[in-house]
Amino acid sequence: MNNKIFAKSVQVISSTGQNLGVMPTAQALQLAMDDGLDLVEMNANGPVPITKIMDYGKFKYEQKKRASEARKNQKTTEMKEVWVKPFIEENDLNIKMKKALEFLSDGNKVKISVMTKGNKRVLARGKDAVPELFARIVEIVGDRGTLESKSKPDERTKSIIIAPAK
Repeated sequence: MNNKIFAKSVQVISSTGQNLGVMPTAQALQLAMDDGLDLVEMNANGPVPITKIMDYGKFKYEQKKRASEARKNQKTTEMKEVWVKPFIEENDLNIKMKKALEFLSDGNKVKISVMTKGNKRVLARGKDAVPELFARIVEIVGDRGTLESKSKPDERTKSIIIAPAK
């Protein structure tokens, strides 16, 4: 910018966007100063650096404003987690699923986790309980969410992730 441009000649673009051609850097700086603006190097790569005559403070302000607007319009999804037991009663499951559906309607992903420990892991009934529970959960969620992933079957804590339906 301005006196920090060390090239002997530069290609100049005016503040209106018109190409003024290649000229010595001192002459381009004088043009910018006559308009009360700055000479900003836009592209230093190439045989002749490309510069533009502009209000650098205004340019930085607009750039910052655009970045802020882009962040504001960005949609972030959070991962919410709901814990259930492998042998949960129907009413308790309905209460947990009501909360999970609320998370899904807010646009968040829901991780439903089941921790099996002790004799519940060893019992024959316990081995089938978790897949059956996950099947019931997917049935309750229905078309309001889609099953995104499942945990490995050999893990102690088993989980599924449900994403909101699009």
